[in-house]
Amino acid sequence: MRKSAGKVRIAGQLIDAVTGAHIWADRFERDLTDVFALQDEVAVAVVSAIEPKLLQTEIAMATRRRPENLTAYDFYLRALPQYYTSTREGFAEAIRLAHNALELDPRSGSVAALASLCHALNVTMGFSADPYFDRREAIRLFRLALSIDDSDPDALANAATVSAFMVGDCESEIEMADRAVALNPNSFWAWHGRGWVYRIAGQPEEAIRSFERAMRMSPVDPLLHRSFIGMAMAFIELGRFDEAIVAARKAVRQNPSHSASYRCLASAFAHCGRDTEAREAAAGVLEHDPSFTISTYIARGGQSKAKLLIEGFRKAGLPE
Repeated sequence: MRKSAGKVRIAGQLIDAVTGAHIWADRFERDLTDVFALQDEVAVAVVSAIEPKLLQTEIAMATRRRPENLTAYDFYLRALPQYYTSTREGFAEAIRLAHNALELDPRSGSVAALASLCHALNVTMGFSADPYFDRREAIRLFRLALSIDDSDPDALANAATVSAFMVGDCESEIEMADRAVALNPNSFWAWHGRGWVYRIAGQPEEAIRSFERAMRMSPVDPLLHRSFIGMAMAFIELGRFDEAIVAARKAVRQNPSHSASYRCLASAFAHCGRDTEAREAAAGVLEHDPSFTISTYIARGGQSKAKLLIEGFRKAGLPE
């Protein structure tokens, strides 16, 4: 830390004490009158560097443990990377592992919330062989998570997101999402969930602010592609199609197999009159989601306020 002429400069570096590996470094400079704001800024930067690394280390440790020695938390940690894949097989395995965890610890709200998300995503991504069952399980499990602990910010954000897609009670879901970020303003999951809740509620500006905050909290998060997808959808509803294309392309780079990225590209390109690129993106949608139709997509839930997004699907030539 150095001071000069009413200013303070702080240089920070974060090193893994076990391996000696460099994790993070940054420099902060403010007027001395802003010293508390500077303190908050440094704290957020350090938290956003530590938390994803800590979780990935815990996941790696859980995968090395023998199956007969697994605890409920180990099953949860093993389920997380399966959930991150955003694939049919990944969600199925995450649900299996989550149920193993719940058998050992039926009072684990974070596990119930994760399983709820997987069931909901089976519906919204078109993976479900029985959408009625997955929808019912998603609702049952997020309500179970809230009954166990409605003050866990990540579980609360996940429950709000599932409810937004599966139930559609905007007032209740916004209250839950706002409470999640109030409980932990440094949580990626809380801000990410809040972004989806506000996007579904038809408040795209607030959704974008939430996704941007989530990315600052965890700039290398495994779920970053879904934040970019949510941002792209919000940009489309604001008519900011060029920005939607940029966000959707970032989502594709993060996870090339997620069909929602191509849906955003198809819609945004079509609105811009870039017909060739819109048709190419529409082909990407059908490659990753062969049963996609506009009507089934709407029926999956959470799209009542996505008028420009769906209008773009039609312009791109996606099947009705």
